[in-house]
Amino acid sequence: MPAEALERLLEGNRRYVSSMPTLDESEFRRIQVARGQRPFAAVFGCVDSRVPPEIIFDQGLGDLLVIRTAGQVVDKAVLGSLEFGVAELDIPVVVVLGHERCGAVKAAMEVLERHGHAEAEIDYLVGALQPAIQKAHGAGDNVWDNAARAHIEFVVDQLGRSAILGKAVQNGALRIVPAWYDLDTGIVEMGKGLVAGTLKV
Repeated sequence: MPAEALERLLEGNRRYVSSMPTLDESEFRRIQVARGQRPFAAVFGCVDSRVPPEIIFDQGLGDLLVIRTAGQVVDKAVLGSLEFGVAELDIPVVVVLGHERCGAVKAAMEVLERHGHAEAEIDYLVGALQPAIQKAHGAGDNVWDNAARAHIEFVVDQLGRSAILGKAVQNGALRIVPAWYDLDTGIVEMGKGLVAGTLKV
């Protein structure tokens, strides 16, 4: 079932890239999902306005459980929401979706470069992104995108340590998959090896 959900997402992305969307926002679909929801996948992505999961995966009402924070930073609300999706809605796939030229990562890099602090709760984002930024300095020339890629992998590991999510992964009922969105092409790649750039589902 996780494999089927992933293929459904990738097929939707191919339709989006080909400018052949079929996402269902009809009155019939609205009435249908009003009775109850059965999303087939969860997407944890960035708040960036250029990366709306329902559109880039060409999915309609009731298809996806979507959670978004700046730079895909995890907090208790994010983790609890994903655990709810898996435990209560039987979602078989959680996709951690990052993207190139992430503004949150860039802002965090600039704060760290001047050894300062960001304003108010933005500093929480900086602290969460710092390990990935540090790792990226040894992973090639493009520190900005490599930091964003590294953070996705850190988040996948973090989610896997959840008691609920981790157990579901061990039982084969859930896959937690890193994904990368190209702003220029619209293509989503999925799988391990994000920092190295060799992705495999």
